Amino acid sequence: MKKKDWILQSRETRRRFDNSTWVPLRASEATDEGISDVKEVGHVSEYFGCGSVAFPPENRETADRFGWSQIGIIHSARPYAYDDGHYSPVEEFEYGDKEAVGVELVYEHDQPVVGGRKWILSPDLIIALRLVKIDNSWVRPEEDFVEVVREKLDKDGSHISIEIKREFLMDYLSARGLALRISYYRQRVENVASLEESEYHDISEINGDRDGGKFELRLRTLENVFGGSWASLRIWRTDVDPDEDAPVMGPEQDDNTASEHRRGYRSGYVGVRVEGEFWRDEWINHQGRSVRVRGDEDSSRPNFIAETDGTRIASRDLDDEDIGRWLWFRPGIVNELLSRRGFSLKWYTQDTGAIISTSGYQTHFGINTADLITVYAYDVARLPTWEQHVWASHNVAPDGKVSAELLMAQVQTQPASTHAFEELLFKTMRLLERSFQDKYGFSLFNHDLNDADSMQVVTRFVSTDQAALFRLAKELVRVFSDRLNIRELRKISTHADRDKLGSNKLLEDLLSQKIGPEKARSLFGVVAGVYELRLADAHPTGSKVAEALALARIDTSLSFLRQGEQLIYNFGSTLWKVGEQLFGSE
Repeated sequence: MKKKDWILQSRETRRRFDNSTWVPLRASEATDEGISDVKEVGHVSEYFGCGSVAFPPENRETADRFGWSQIGIIHSARPYAYDDGHYSPVEEFEYGDKEAVGVELVYEHDQPVVGGRKWILSPDLIIALRLVKIDNSWVRPEEDFVEVVREKLDKDGSHISIEIKREFLMDYLSARGLALRISYYRQRVENVASLEESEYHDISEINGDRDGGKFELRLRTLENVFGGSWASLRIWRTDVDPDEDAPVMGPEQDDNTASEHRRGYRSGYVGVRVEGEFWRDEWINHQGRSVRVRGDEDSSRPNFIAETDGTRIASRDLDDEDIGRWLWFRPGIVNELLSRRGFSLKWYTQDTGAIISTSGYQTHFGINTADLITVYAYDVARLPTWEQHVWASHNVAPDGKVSAELLMAQVQTQPASTHAFEELLFKTMRLLERSFQDKYGFSLFNHDLNDADSMQVVTRFVSTDQAALFRLAKELVRVFSDRLNIRELRKISTHADRDKLGSNKLLEDLLSQKIGPEKARSLFGVVAGVYELRLADAHPTGSKVAEALALARIDTSLSFLRQGEQLIYNFGSTLWKVGEQLFGSE
């Protein structure tokens, strides 16, 4: 940007906050470039200040008179206690004594003794929008942790800016029936040696209206700004004896005071100060709709394919517990949701489970014969709008009927007695761990595992293609083989080369002591195959991949989703058989 455009603030004055993504609630931010001394040539600085107050409709006419002097940065929200017992809480903006006409959204909190200044965002706004603070941001977990408010602090930890996304601000203002009035000021300054030799040689002073505000351009010598005459007056008392133990001063009079008066002239400032200033007041009005705070109907809710011919039904028409319809989705919806913060997967039966979202809802789903996710339509239609749009992006026409196990639960009210292989795997590992502790007196694993967290990545849904299947194998190795307590397993191994054996081989050797080397090797084939698939993720080779898949007993004619399920089942059932052989008869 050219210096001339910069000082004239040409772009900035055209931009308004009533159509911006972010709206400043309060700001006092100064930046310096070049020389920091404001009296020296080469100094470049910028300042932006903003204040705001929300007003109800009945006080809008009064508030129209308020500008930078009344609600700008010089104004600060603090409580006040009057001598007559009246108390003005921090949220109230008063016009005159005791006349509350507006609502403060940012409060000033000085830090006595410790120093610094804190600005506090209105607790009512925080709670109404259900915000959570993370670092210097306020986020809304129910909407994928979207940033709603951002705070900026200086190097000393004092606030210099609090901004809110206009979309959320308008929702809150609508719920409270308020409009926000903001008043802001931007100043830009550069000190140059002379106008003639600078980029400002062809500009002149300006003082007038521009873009709904007021703009001034001032050109002054540094001598006129900082130089000039000065005067000081010193007055002191003469009637106090410093040798007295407890002196008392009497009333001040001419005969007990003395004074001196000094004058001078400060000069020597060379250069020109080029200064552009802009003031503007704006209203941020709501649109009469509060989806988040008041729960108004959201017009942006999506449509869903609900019929085999592709017919779509609006979400609002599906938002009925008795709708009696199901929707079909590609299985990728699970991975997309699990990739978002705060979402988790919970299993009910072999082919049914729930997606637990940040909104608090548990969306019950079932996997059908076409490997599609089927969900009761109402369970999707009641979700927050943004979450519905994620589901809608994976919505497909009905295929493969509704999941049989989902119908058993939701229609026949007789849930299937099956179990998800993912859950069985982790239960098997826990059982094996307890058995080792009981018999051998040591933990089978070097470190513990959070089963619920691990089941978010050890899931059939991860397997979307062959490379993803290999990554699933890597996760299986991570949760089992990589955690095996090699040190203790070597102590109970009878193998001649036990010091050279890895984790899986040590466990296989222990098993061979029970059932013989051949049977142990055969039983451990799946574990070996999974380990080889893990390596294939990094170094895929055709023949080796085929051998590893065969060892892991994967039917490659199945869909990748079912291959992933089979991989988990085969791995888990092998561990069950290992435990059965080692501890089953004891």
